[in-house]
Amino acid sequence: MRIALITETFLPNVNGIVTTLCRLLEHVQHEGHEALLFAPQGAPEHYAGAQVIPLRGIPFPLYPDIRFTPPQPGIVPALRQFRPDLIHLAGLMVLGPAARFAAQQLRIPAIATYHTDLPAYSVYYGLGALRLAAYSYLRWIHNACALTLCPSSAILADLRKRGFRRLRLWGRGVDTIRFHPAHRRAEWRDAIGARANECVLLYVGRLAAEKRLDLLAEALRDMEGIRLVLVGDGPARQQIERRFAGMPVTFTGFLNGHDLAVAYASSDLFVFPSDTETFGQVVQEAMASGLPVVAARAGGVIDLVRNEETGVFFAPGSAYSLRTAVNRLVANPGLSRAYGQAGRAAAERRSWTRVLDELMEYYRRALRWRPRLLALRRTWS
Repeated sequence: MRIALITETFLPNVNGIVTTLCRLLEHVQHEGHEALLFAPQGAPEHYAGAQVIPLRGIPFPLYPDIRFTPPQPGIVPALRQFRPDLIHLAGLMVLGPAARFAAQQLRIPAIATYHTDLPAYSVYYGLGALRLAAYSYLRWIHNACALTLCPSSAILADLRKRGFRRLRLWGRGVDTIRFHPAHRRAEWRDAIGARANECVLLYVGRLAAEKRLDLLAEALRDMEGIRLVLVGDGPARQQIERRFAGMPVTFTGFLNGHDLAVAYASSDLFVFPSDTETFGQVVQEAMASGLPVVAARAGGVIDLVRNEETGVFFAPGSAYSLRTAVNRLVANPGLSRAYGQAGRAAAERRSWTRVLDELMEYYRRALRWRPRLLALRRTWS
């Protein structure tokens, strides 16, 4: 199979889309398929045997890891030369129309993965009035595809309600070797200033308005016996640092690889206040590392955390509910450990190999639907 992938974010950025694409390209190479990746300038020239075609663009204001990548004349000629069997649109926004046009020109099926809840994010950046327009734009792109793969049941239900068609559920895997309780290090806890009797709370992700870290600051203020570590960076870092002023908090900036694995395993409790997640890859990584999770009962996290088994949900947007959930686990270390062990067991059932084999089957299904798709496109033109 020859697969062309188009994305607006890739290495050296670190986010859920990039993690998924790297794993996918590695899997494609291992299974003997061929891939071509279109990605923003600055990415490596090759990854896992796939050539990377650079695309010009500028950072997207709401989400700097993703770039405004306008339609460019070289996309269709490069695709014709590669002769793909299908095109995979990986969370496209600005480049969506160009990818849609390319698939129609080559008369091959496109498959899309829905990664970022752009309409929901608009509310946190003062652009709520554009939310319905954003859904309409994304629906126009996704409904031209053979399949749209949704990362969680909550996203699938929301998109179906809004007129998106041919939706299927496709989750994500987690590396249970890299993220493992065995990476716990006492020296890491010493470095962040944790005392012997303190419970270390961890957040991993972008420091941005839609992640609701303001809620976390409100919930944890004046709580005794805890220390918070925030891993990540983002456009709201300065505002968030001011919110947490005077509290026992460590900002590490971005971490990856072994350093990130140590941060997970050396903490005691994972807190995730965001209520706009399409999936929540960091939640899976925390569970694989043996951490209990306190998370908002919203979005993709609902599919990952089993309430009162691997963690505790709190009411989205409620600082009181979040504080109550954290307090409960901090005060009950035995319960917290049991939830962490159950989370580790759940993560072990979500291997990347199984998840990516499922994606390969979706690719084959899209190819079988090619005659039907061509007939549909004739009715649209």
